[in-house]
Amino acid sequence: MILVTGASRGIGLGIASRFTSLGFDVVGLARTSVAAPFPTFEVDVTDDEQVRQVALDLRRAKTFPTVVINAAGIASMNLALMTPASKARAVVGTNLLGTMFVCQAFAPLIARAGGGSIINFSTIAVALGLSGESVYAASKAGVETYTRVLARELAGMNIRANCIAPGPIDTELLRGVSDSQIDAIVKQQILPTRFTVEDICDVAEALVDKRLSSISGEVFHIGGV
Repeated sequence: MILVTGASRGIGLGIASRFTSLGFDVVGLARTSVAAPFPTFEVDVTDDEQVRQVALDLRRAKTFPTVVINAAGIASMNLALMTPASKARAVVGTNLLGTMFVCQAFAPLIARAGGGSIINFSTIAVALGLSGESVYAASKAGVETYTRVLARELAGMNIRANCIAPGPIDTELLRGVSDSQIDAIVKQQILPTRFTVEDICDVAEALVDKRLSSISGEVFHIGGV
């Protein structure tokens, strides 16, 4: 079974739908309910008690995921010295703490299943140091470091942990960002192309494949940096 956070929209919805179409059992976590071809729990990943409760429910049902994909995330375009405290708390809370809470709650279930894979999400804004994305990039840099350490700590449980770091993808996160701003970021990629949710799904699908069981603790930049 594959558990996907942020499954109500964007990359999370795309990944959950892709794996469902491939015949996997998928469970989604999302703050709001969504009409989708997979069951979802209404959960705010920033609330560790809500996250732990879902893990407890799955444990009681003897349903153990072998893959957890942390796609829940929010972004903020603010200059470093002009980022409101409330926005900073929300971004760090969702992107970094939310990822941590989900990993803490569900890694033991993956271990009970005999091992598997965790995929977290970063962004090329970390590697490129993009102006106007200081808090967003900082939260995702934390995710990258957390994932590397997690990979080491969970290796003995036969659990791999990796990051996918996309460039600009056409989702709600880009709402309000102009085409010229997006093009300026894309031009800094090794492959100056606008990639899609489907491209991200391809990478997630590959990382879940047992043929990549030797890969852990890595960050995969979509488009290259």
